Amino acid sequence: MVIPAEYRRAVGLDVGDEVVMRIEGGEIRLTPLHQSIKRAQEMVRRYVPKGRSLAKELIAERKEEKKRE
Repeated sequence: MVIPAEYRRAVGLDVGDEVVMRIEGGEIRLTPLHQSIKRAQEMVRRYVPKGRSLAKELIAERKEEKKRE
C-alpha cells in the first residue's frame, strides 16, 4: 500500500515503516506501529506500580520454569 508522502510526514512515518490497520466505525484506520506500541505501553503503565518491572518478572518466571524442566 502506498501512503502519500505528505500523509507519512504528518504522522511521522518513513518509507517501509509498519502500520497497524483496523476497522473502526466502518472506516479503515492506519496507525504507525511505533505509535500503537507507545499507546499500549502507556495503558499498561497505568496499572503497574512505579518501580515494578514486568519484563524482569517474566524473565525470572521463565528461569524458574527452566529449572523445573
